[in-house]
Amino acid sequence: MTFDVITIFPGFFGSILEHGVLKRAVAGGQANIRLHDLREFTGDRHRTVDDRPFGGGPGMVFKPEPVFKAVAALQAESPGRGFPVILLSPQGRLFTQALAEDWMRQERLALICGRYEGVDERIAEHVATEEISIGDFVLSGGELPAAVILESVVRLLPGVLGNEESAWQESFTAPEADEFRHGLLDCPHYTRPAEFQGWSVPEVLLSGNHEEIRRWRRQRALEKTWRRRPDLLSGFPLSAEDRRCLEALRSEKCEPVVIPSSGE
Repeated sequence: MTFDVITIFPGFFGSILEHGVLKRAVAGGQANIRLHDLREFTGDRHRTVDDRPFGGGPGMVFKPEPVFKAVAALQAESPGRGFPVILLSPQGRLFTQALAEDWMRQERLALICGRYEGVDERIAEHVATEEISIGDFVLSGGELPAAVILESVVRLLPGVLGNEESAWQESFTAPEADEFRHGLLDCPHYTRPAEFQGWSVPEVLLSGNHEEIRRWRRQRALEKTWRRRPDLLSGFPLSAEDRRCLEALRSEKCEPVVIPSSGE
């Protein structure tokens, strides 16, 4: 998968691409991450990318011409083959795990890193296919959000993590046929030692009973989601076992749910 990052600070991504998942994906050929300096698409000797906003007000605004030229240059490389062009800004739709899963199926993704007070609205209306925000807060530019998106999408590409199951057991993963893709917050995890400063690992995880472990993990994921992000349960497809667990949580019993022998 090819990622094209349009930015005025390409050097920002230097250390990010030299470590962890992104380095591994580039070295392994699963990802091709290209950095494009927006100033290379300007036409004046000062390489100007911003100007004062019409109507007055504080700050500077990205000019449309350099961004239009940069995206046009990328599109010319693959004539007739469209790809998402994402403008990163606080006004955009919230980035989610579901979006990361959608984008990892693309052959190519372009990210426009905004800066200053904002970008000329014609960029959002006529160049970007979508405007995306990573949260309800404001940053000085789109470089950090671009890094977040790169990491979250690249780690889903086949072969990057080595253990494909790992990526699909995590928080927010979209519910599908696969039992691991549950859309809940992740369940608690433990490792050695089994006892640390008086705190013990839940016995069920040491039992070797895979069905009991599966059930415990599902219940704890439901519990964590119910307590911390109940909004994720709205419209969520719940099994009879899930409903019984949530009923216990609502009554603050939080006890393990026993599935009737008849099976429900």
